[in-house]
Amino acid sequence: MSKIWFVTGSSRGFGRHFVEAALSRGDKVAATARNIDSLSDLVASYGDAVLPLALDVTDKAAVAATVKQAHEHFGRLDVVVNNAGYGLFGAVEELSEKEVRDQFETNFFGALWVTQEVLPYLRGQGSGHIVQISTVGGVATFPTLGGYNASKWALEGLSEALAGEVASFGVKVTLVEPGGFATDWAGASAVQAQPIPAYDGAREAVVAGFSAFKIGDPSASGPALLKIVDAETPPLRVFFGTAPLQIVPQLYAERLKMWEEWADVSAEAEGAGVSL
Repeated sequence: MSKIWFVTGSSRGFGRHFVEAALSRGDKVAATARNIDSLSDLVASYGDAVLPLALDVTDKAAVAATVKQAHEHFGRLDVVVNNAGYGLFGAVEELSEKEVRDQFETNFFGALWVTQEVLPYLRGQGSGHIVQISTVGGVATFPTLGGYNASKWALEGLSEALAGEVASFGVKVTLVEPGGFATDWAGASAVQAQPIPAYDGAREAVVAGFSAFKIGDPSASGPALLKIVDAETPPLRVFFGTAPLQIVPQLYAERLKMWEEWADVSAEAEGAGVSL
């Protein structure tokens, strides 16, 4: 039985490859983008199997209307992919209030609005899979990416809680955490804060660090996602690319070590305890 998809940020990058992978195997897709002209070739190739929908995920009312339109058109929703997002580059001191708020509006609130709107439909049908496109930067942090990290850490926390809330309804949740891929995330899609020269060294160190890892081919991400949404028991979290598996285990070991080293202070802070 073919699946019905709802994908945000479908015009390029991961979103485009997810849509193409789903369509190429006979699934149907409500593909959203700020400018649906970018989806015209998909319509030409796949006809009625793809429903192009204009959407800015930061517009809560538009999200509600678009999700409703997609559900009315196809009759159900099986896979919802919150892919719309972008990178904000800048040291914490460099970030403007607007840059940080805009980052959260897209990366966090956009995903939240879509998730809230699809849940009544998924609960009602007793099935569905919400896929949140996060990043290795949702479990790790990198200097000069604090604003971006913060938006994705928020998405991670929300989604893990969500998974526990909806499991009994037959709804699944997966956080996809990619490493570096050859998309335009750090190029045309990115926002750069006004630099302060004092942080140039930190920027250079991050670039040098990233250069040590393999850069993934985004065209391979579509078939990989198909395996996840077809799994009987899909993962709550999954890395895309090999770099996260090189970064995260060491990071977690360091965190555990630090907590253990300060365990005496942790116990001291608790005192004798109180009865509730």
